[in-house]
Amino acid sequence: MIRAAYLVETPCPIADVAAMMAGEQSAGTFMRVEGETDALRARFGATVVSTAEVGRSETPSLRSAWAERKGLTGPRGIYRVVIDYPEDNVGVNLPTLASVVAGNLYDLGEVTGLKLLDVSVTPEYRARYDLPAMGISGTRASAGVQGRPMFGTIIKPNIGLAPDQIADLVQRLCEAGTDFVKDDEIAGTHPHAPVQDRIRAVMDRVRRHRDRSGKLVMVAFNITDETDAMRRHADLLAAEEGTCAMVSLNWVGLSAVQTLRRHSGLAIHGHRNGFGGMGRHPLLGMGVRAYQVLYRLAGIDHMHVHGMGGKFSDLDEDVTEAALHCLQPMGEGDDRVMPIFSSGQWAGTLPHTLAQIGSDDLMFLSGGGIMAHPGGPAAGLVSLRQAHEAVVAGVSLADHARAHPELAQALATFGPKG
Repeated sequence: MIRAAYLVETPCPIADVAAMMAGEQSAGTFMRVEGETDALRARFGATVVSTAEVGRSETPSLRSAWAERKGLTGPRGIYRVVIDYPEDNVGVNLPTLASVVAGNLYDLGEVTGLKLLDVSVTPEYRARYDLPAMGISGTRASAGVQGRPMFGTIIKPNIGLAPDQIADLVQRLCEAGTDFVKDDEIAGTHPHAPVQDRIRAVMDRVRRHRDRSGKLVMVAFNITDETDAMRRHADLLAAEEGTCAMVSLNWVGLSAVQTLRRHSGLAIHGHRNGFGGMGRHPLLGMGVRAYQVLYRLAGIDHMHVHGMGGKFSDLDEDVTEAALHCLQPMGEGDDRVMPIFSSGQWAGTLPHTLAQIGSDDLMFLSGGGIMAHPGGPAAGLVSLRQAHEAVVAGVSLADHARAHPELAQALATFGPKG
């Protein structure tokens, strides 16, 4: 069975609404039709596992013309609803899986709020879908980083630099000791910096650095595009000895990510920009666990989870939930994905991040925390490693900074003022 959990707000009896949800997304509709036999329902019908009230609302979270026509204006209940769907209703078809667990449920007149919280599948069913090409262990091996978080940054300015300027910056970052560099999510194949030109220019510098130092820095080039173009970009990247392709998941979609996964052995760096439109409202859209399950089934290797105390709206517990889910296997083998922390991160946010996650298996990206460090990018990277040393030693950042000037500068620059 494929199990889905929802948060549902409704003025109607929840047993009726849950049964309607199960029927709508499986073998039934609003009334029984010819051919809808008991045997067919038994085999293909979804099953309501549980309904539990978790709150009340005096006003609807969302308008429903149906409810207004019925005069349903009074208080409404908020419920956690769990439904099981037969695997045979989907087969191995990720867009159909998404349609089954979500689909038209958001449009039901009986609900004035609905959020898909979680999707879970059996290990056997998970094995029928794509696995990461690198995952955590392969990413670490490719970048040559063991025993600590991976530290990296983002190309800044995120747009406007020519390919040679980007290559110059990446060379500086390689020499500064970065493990990872990524394009910004708005970096595409611009007239002033086509992605194929960026790949060639940057990878020339990355290979030269590898030949001098023995370290192949992982660079995530944003190849977000229509599907055939992404495959061409991935082929060029592999030919240039690149290791990682970044994709804006929400704007290319599940099928395109699957196609890219099956076409290429590059690590797919999954950027979730736009997820706030799905996830921020408490009674609309999709929770992070459900979202991550779908894209993990598509075979991504890395997943952005935002950051602790960062510049975005996420609560620390939201970020923690997303990261811990990345680190939980869904199947029998190691299909974990690398959680990517970014958005306003710097040396001062690292200790809390590590305490919440309880693991070094993460990538910690600092844009301004590295690029705007008063000592330059090299000092910014050193400040991150010094913050990690403080965590390992069990001492405060302030105490560790007394003998480590790069960390001291970071605390003075990015820390609380006054």
